Amino acid sequence: VQLVESGGGLVQPGGSLRLSCAASGFTYSRYCMGWFRQAPGKEREGVAAIGSGGSTRYADSVKGRFTISRDNAKNTLYLQMNSLKPEDTAMYYCAADAMCWWLLPKYKYWGQGTQVTVSS
Repeated sequence: VQLVESGGGLVQPGGSLRLSCAASGFTYSRYCMGWFRQAPGKEREGVAAIGSGGSTRYADSVKGRFTISRDNAKNTLYLQMNSLKPEDTAMYYCAADAMCWWLLPKYKYWGQGTQVTVSS
C-alpha cells in the first residue's frame, strides 16, 4: 500500500490550495479515505473524510472552506482548501482503511504528509 500526498506549500491568508493523494496497492474504490493534519506540539486531528459511497464528514473548523473528493478512476483523493487561515498551518496526511473511521485517527494506512503553511 502506498499513499503519496502532494500540493502543499506556502500560501497567504485567504488563499487556496488543492492537496492530492495518489493511492496504490489496494482496491481504492472500496476504502474510506481521510485527510488529517498535525501542527507542531499538537495532536493529529481529522480534517475531512469520504466513504466508498461518497459520503463526507468535516471537522467544524473547516466546514464551508474545505472540500474532500475522490476520483476512483485515478485512485486519487483530493482536498480543496479555500479561505485558508494561519491556524490551518500543519502537516497534512491522507489515510486509508477498509473500515470507515471518519475523523478518528485509527486508519490502517498513512501517507508521509505534505506541509501547508499559511502566512503573509
